[in-house]
Amino acid sequence: MKALLVIDMQKVSFTIETPRYDAEKVVANINKLVRFFRKASHLVINIQHDGTGSGICEKGTEEWEVLNTLEFVDTDINIDKTANDVFYNSELLEVLKRQGVHEVIVTGSATDFCVAASVQSAISKDFNVTVIADAHTTADRPHAKANEIIEHYNYVWNNMLPTKGKVRSIRCNEFLESCV
Repeated sequence: MKALLVIDMQKVSFTIETPRYDAEKVVANINKLVRFFRKASHLVINIQHDGTGSGICEKGTEEWEVLNTLEFVDTDINIDKTANDVFYNSELLEVLKRQGVHEVIVTGSATDFCVAASVQSAISKDFNVTVIADAHTTADRPHAKANEIIEHYNYVWNNMLPTKGKVRSIRCNEFLESCV
């Protein structure tokens, strides 16, 4: 069993003030993956940051909502998180174990924060991890452009020493073709 993790694709991170690199393409690729995963009877897990009490990304507010262009349905699993690592103090690990998941496919925002922390955590929990190279995004940072950050992390994930599982970064279409 595989699980598609869609991390923090929330309105708060996709505004004029907080643009994300190649956001349209990232959303399109996530939607392709969501459709594939549902058709293959694998899990689709939408993970949202819950900033309740922080004044930012408060659960139930418009900025907390996922992007309208994402194709989630009621049968998808929704999990709240409160830290960069999606496994930290959330029900994610329990859900994955209960469903017999052995591989997580990771997408979302932001590459250098929540996506990276979650990939590292999944590896340390011995999951096979596939990061979809063109289905995660971030913003420009003071020291690097977003596309450079994305390229850097894709390189790291393809060259990382895994634990019991394997880790790789692969483009969306290549991943989908490898599953046929």
